[in-house]
Amino acid sequence: MKTKKPKQEKFHPLTSRPGRTAAPQRFNNPFHYQPHALTLAAAAELQRYLSNQTAWQEELDRGKMFGVLVVRRGRQLGFIAAFSGLLGERSQWPYFVPPIYDSQQPQGHFKQEEAAISALNRRISQLEQAPERQELLLKQQLVTKEAERLIQSFKQEMAEAKARRDSRKAHATENERQEMIRESQFMKAELGRKKKQARMEIESIGQQMEMLNSEIDKLKQERKQRSDALQRWLFEQYRVINAHGEERPLTDIFEEHCHRLPPSGAGDCCAPRLLQYAYTHQLKPICMGEFWWGASPKAEVRHHLQYYPACRGKCLPILQFMLQGLEVDDYALDRDEQQALDIAYEDEWLCVVKKPSGMLSVPGRSERRSVAGLLQQAWQGRWQVLPAHRLDMHTSGLMVVAKDKQTYQALQRQFANHQVKKRYVAVLEGVWQGNKKGTIQLPLRPDPVDRPRQVVDPDQGKNAITSYQVMRTSKSRTLIALHPHTGRTHQLRLHCAHQEGLALPIAGDALYGHAASAPRLMLHAEALQFTHPHTGKTMRLEWRHPFDLRTIQTHHKH
Repeated sequence: MKTKKPKQEKFHPLTSRPGRTAAPQRFNNPFHYQPHALTLAAAAELQRYLSNQTAWQEELDRGKMFGVLVVRRGRQLGFIAAFSGLLGERSQWPYFVPPIYDSQQPQGHFKQEEAAISALNRRISQLEQAPERQELLLKQQLVTKEAERLIQSFKQEMAEAKARRDSRKAHATENERQEMIRESQFMKAELGRKKKQARMEIESIGQQMEMLNSEIDKLKQERKQRSDALQRWLFEQYRVINAHGEERPLTDIFEEHCHRLPPSGAGDCCAPRLLQYAYTHQLKPICMGEFWWGASPKAEVRHHLQYYPACRGKCLPILQFMLQGLEVDDYALDRDEQQALDIAYEDEWLCVVKKPSGMLSVPGRSERRSVAGLLQQAWQGRWQVLPAHRLDMHTSGLMVVAKDKQTYQALQRQFANHQVKKRYVAVLEGVWQGNKKGTIQLPLRPDPVDRPRQVVDPDQGKNAITSYQVMRTSKSRTLIALHPHTGRTHQLRLHCAHQEGLALPIAGDALYGHAASAPRLMLHAEALQFTHPHTGKTMRLEWRHPFDLRTIQTHHKH
């Protein structure tokens, strides 16, 4: 008699707990955290496990996100582990927690409906590639081109005939003039007949095509309806739980948060899987972290064994619900530092302000202070407030604001024509070992499912160029000057962090590096040069960077 194999435990005792490390009093904010010592210990055990796996070696080498959640079961401390998406074309493996909903069950509704939609795709492809339809398409192209050629040729003939008539008009008799008028009228009518004949031939082929396309269109409509219904059905199966024991489907969560369906892959990241398993198995969450294993992807900033915050596009609405009932670290990514707004230069046409880190350039959806808002309060309607450019909220530095539309437009032209010279100073995580000077050219575009994050995209991205010069290094940090030649969103941050750039993120960068590695984003717009729109003078302004490598390098190093 065969005995059933015991189900492998998802709870892993924390055998390598460092010393008498105390558990944190509050659960870490998954969007901004420095990995706790217990998280690091749990991750080290998972990483040893991954190192011994051969079945997934190729997939692991290509790169994947993994996560650990340190939990307490009774008095015992341990951890659970998860991977994002699929691993080895499966959603479940003994060592890892299961997905919130397993859409990969062979006989489940999702797989069966997915197979039906795939059959529709094959039928549509067969009809589109049918010989009869291909012949009609070719005939349609040939008839259209021949009609265009004949009509164009006749138009040329008409033009030549008109030129001959024009040359004869001055010396023509009345009868000859009447004959020329009749010739012109005949040729115009003939052109109309040729156009009509061509249109009738093309429409005849079009009607035949329409008969063939009608079935294709019906199948495409059915495919869209079934795909949309399946997507909604799938996300209704993802019913997540929070620490209060409340349960909600992802469809409700995203409808309330952003009035749309969840993006593809929502609910399949590490953090939601880990919390769901903990809540449903009476495990108390202590702290968590997510790290990348394997090669860096071409588009995103991901480095082997580096820790990253949860993605905001897919996970923010979900985790905001799932963390309810836990005592969570209240650090806000966009905390306002409440610094004063100082003026570096001002005249009757413009001013250059010293924007502090943590302040918006222009008003946003929140009540957070902004440069434009504070200037409106200060100027009380005496001038317009027209920022000629913007700085990221967490970037400090010089920012030009025009006081009238004419000045604003003149400054905008200088920025658009790359006539404004800018110098930023940044502190990088790690020590740069390459050339002291160089240029980075990586095209960028927004990541639609994880805004405001940008990605590198050679095909769809916009050109972005940055020159750099290393100023100084310490044991674990690099002070660098950056000169952007274009003004793409997050250009400097991504050019520094991406593996095809400097591969060293700016310290304190929550999106592309590690927020906990510095007290703020260590990026500062130090110098600005432009031509004054009214005086014609070259304006050179500088606000020296506030960074000290000796203090920054004492922060946690990843």
